[in-house]
Amino acid sequence: MDAFTRFTNQTQGRDRLFSLAHESPSAWHPSRLEIAYDVTPADSSSSPPNCSPGTERLVLSTQHSSEGSPLKRNFGATQYTCMLLRYLLEPKAGKEKVVMKLKKLESSVSTGRKWFRLGNVVHAIQATEQSIHATDLVPRLCLTLANLNRVIYFICDTILWVRSVGLTSGINKEKWRTRAAHHYYYSLLLSLVRDLYEISLQMKRVTRDRAKKEKSASQDPLGCSVADEETEWLQSFLLLLFRSLKQHPPLLLDTVKNLCDILNPLDQLGIYKSNPGIIGLGGLVSSIAGMITVAYPQMKLKTR
Repeated sequence: MDAFTRFTNQTQGRDRLFSLAHESPSAWHPSRLEIAYDVTPADSSSSPPNCSPGTERLVLSTQHSSEGSPLKRNFGATQYTCMLLRYLLEPKAGKEKVVMKLKKLESSVSTGRKWFRLGNVVHAIQATEQSIHATDLVPRLCLTLANLNRVIYFICDTILWVRSVGLTSGINKEKWRTRAAHHYYYSLLLSLVRDLYEISLQMKRVTRDRAKKEKSASQDPLGCSVADEETEWLQSFLLLLFRSLKQHPPLLLDTVKNLCDILNPLDQLGIYKSNPGIIGLGGLVSSIAGMITVAYPQMKLKTR
């Protein structure tokens, strides 16, 4: 392919990019960038659709590097699976090589996850903007503060990354790591407060619906002791909690995910010490919950 043809293909790709932004502003979003570039493939028939031969399309999207990215969830699941397996195999004799391989794989996957930090910051900022417009006061307050803490956490994480790659040496690693853990902990704690609030509302709805169904069938209460009343109250509460979460799977999934995620900062800050096996299991469950919300968007807890 001569120079004139390559220049023409690149110009067409650039014109298509700017015409998209000019003609369809609603389709243009800063999290999506489309670039046409010439790679001169050996077989021009393998070029992607809507591209001329010799020109391929590169789509850079911060949405694919955000917290809801399937790729990042797979990275997280792999990392925590390695951590869990390493914890289970370390006490066993003759498994030293396997443990070393798992440790190297865990380190490599953890390093790979660091490349998602740009998408994480953008995603957290967008989530903050969305949570401000929530109609209910409690979710609006909890989610906004949680997302702001998440933004600060990712900024601290980026500073740690700059230190780890050797771009600067004047950064106190332990100090910034503790700051990051604090803000991550606050973010998850606020998210759990929001989950508890949603659970209380759901329990009230279930109680109200059950009262309507049983209103017609009035029964005389049976006599019972104080101990029996306390036992029945606890059983009734647990049963009500079970029914409430059963009727609202997204709320159950979000609560489980936040409970599993908070194990890591609790251990880092020394609030509640856990072993790598518990943290690995919690991280794996959290990653699977995240994969479910990506595969089935209706399972993601909506903000009212």
